[in-house]
Amino acid sequence: MASTKKLGDILSDKLNKISDSPVYAKHEWQDFGVRVAKELGDEKRTAMYIKFAKEYGQEILEESLDFVKESKNVKSKPKLFLWKFKQLKENSRFNEPLK
Repeated sequence: MASTKKLGDILSDKLNKISDSPVYAKHEWQDFGVRVAKELGDEKRTAMYIKFAKEYGQEILEESLDFVKESKNVKSKPKLFLWKFKQLKENSRFNEPLK
Protein backbone atom coordinates (compact mmCIF):
# COMPACT_ATOMS: atom_id res chain seq x y z
CA MET A 1 0.00 0.00 0.00
CA ALA A 2 1.46 3.35 -1.04
CA SER A 3 1.92 5.92 1.66
CA THR A 4 -0.02 9.11 1.22
CA LYS A 5 0.87 12.56 2.41
CA LYS A 6 -1.54 15.14 3.61
CA LEU A 7 -2.12 18.06 1.27
CA GLY A 8 -0.84 20.46 3.94
CA ASP A 9 2.45 18.54 4.19
CA ILE A 10 2.95 18.64 0.43
CA LEU A 11 2.29 22.38 0.28
CA SER A 12 4.55 22.97 3.26
CA ASP A 13 7.39 21.08 1.54
CA LYS A 14 6.95 23.15 -1.65
CA LEU A 15 6.90 26.43 0.27
CA ASN A 16 10.05 25.48 2.17
CA LYS A 17 11.86 24.80 -1.12
CA ILE A 18 10.77 28.18 -2.48
CA SER A 19 11.77 30.05 0.66
CA ASP A 20 15.29 28.55 0.54
CA SER A 21 16.08 30.78 -2.42
CA PRO A 22 16.71 34.45 -1.54
CA VAL A 23 15.72 35.57 -5.05
CA TYR A 24 12.24 35.15 -6.42
CA ALA A 25 12.42 34.82 -10.18
CA LYS A 26 9.52 36.11 -12.19
CA HIS A 27 11.12 35.48 -15.59
CA GLU A 28 13.01 32.51 -16.98
CA TRP A 29 16.22 34.52 -17.43
CA GLN A 30 16.10 35.55 -13.76
CA ASP A 31 15.80 31.94 -12.67
CA PHE A 32 18.62 30.93 -14.97
CA GLY A 33 20.89 33.67 -13.60
CA VAL A 34 20.18 32.50 -10.06
CA ARG A 35 20.97 28.89 -10.97
CA VAL A 36 24.28 29.92 -12.59
CA ALA A 37 25.26 31.87 -9.47
CA LYS A 38 24.47 28.88 -7.26
CA GLU A 39 26.36 26.42 -9.43
CA LEU A 40 29.41 28.67 -9.36
CA GLY A 41 29.06 29.27 -5.63
CA ASP A 42 28.93 33.01 -6.28
CA GLU A 43 25.61 34.10 -4.78
CA LYS A 44 27.03 37.56 -4.00
CA ARG A 45 27.00 38.38 -7.70
CA THR A 46 23.62 36.88 -8.56
CA ALA A 47 22.44 40.16 -10.07
CA MET A 48 25.36 40.12 -12.52
CA TYR A 49 24.47 36.63 -13.77
CA ILE A 50 20.81 37.63 -14.08
CA LYS A 51 21.86 40.65 -16.14
CA PHE A 52 24.02 38.49 -18.39
CA ALA A 53 21.14 36.05 -18.90
CA LYS A 54 18.82 38.88 -19.82
CA GLU A 55 21.21 40.71 -22.13
CA TYR A 56 23.00 37.83 -23.84
CA GLY A 57 20.65 34.86 -23.46
CA GLN A 58 21.07 31.43 -21.96
CA GLU A 59 23.14 29.86 -24.71
CA ILE A 60 26.35 31.76 -23.98
CA LEU A 61 25.92 31.26 -20.23
CA GLU A 62 25.32 27.53 -20.69
CA GLU A 63 28.47 27.18 -22.79
CA SER A 64 30.52 29.07 -20.21
CA LEU A 65 29.06 27.04 -17.35
CA ASP A 66 29.67 23.75 -19.17
CA PHE A 67 33.29 24.78 -19.71
CA VAL A 68 33.68 25.39 -15.96
CA LYS A 69 32.02 22.07 -15.09
CA GLU A 70 34.34 20.15 -17.41
CA SER A 71 37.48 21.85 -16.08
CA LYS A 72 39.47 20.22 -13.33
CA ASN A 73 41.56 21.80 -10.56
CA VAL A 74 39.79 25.15 -10.83
CA LYS A 75 40.82 27.68 -8.18
CA SER A 76 38.00 30.10 -8.90
CA LYS A 77 34.93 28.94 -10.79
CA PRO A 78 33.52 32.49 -11.15
CA LYS A 79 36.78 33.80 -12.65
CA LEU A 80 37.01 30.92 -15.11
CA PHE A 81 33.35 31.41 -16.02
CA LEU A 82 33.85 35.14 -16.67
CA TRP A 83 36.97 34.47 -18.74
CA LYS A 84 35.11 31.97 -20.93
CA PHE A 85 32.07 34.26 -21.10
CA LYS A 86 34.24 37.12 -22.35
CA GLN A 87 35.92 34.85 -24.88
CA LEU A 88 32.56 33.64 -26.22
CA LYS A 89 31.16 37.15 -26.22
CA GLU A 90 33.99 38.29 -28.50
CA ASN A 91 33.04 35.48 -30.86
CA SER A 92 31.02 36.76 -33.80
CA ARG A 93 28.02 34.67 -32.76
CA PHE A 94 27.60 36.35 -29.36
CA ASN A 95 29.10 39.81 -29.87
CA GLU A 96 25.83 41.72 -29.63
CA PRO A 97 23.56 41.85 -26.59
CA LEU A 98 19.94 40.78 -27.07
CA LYS A 99 17.45 43.59 -27.32
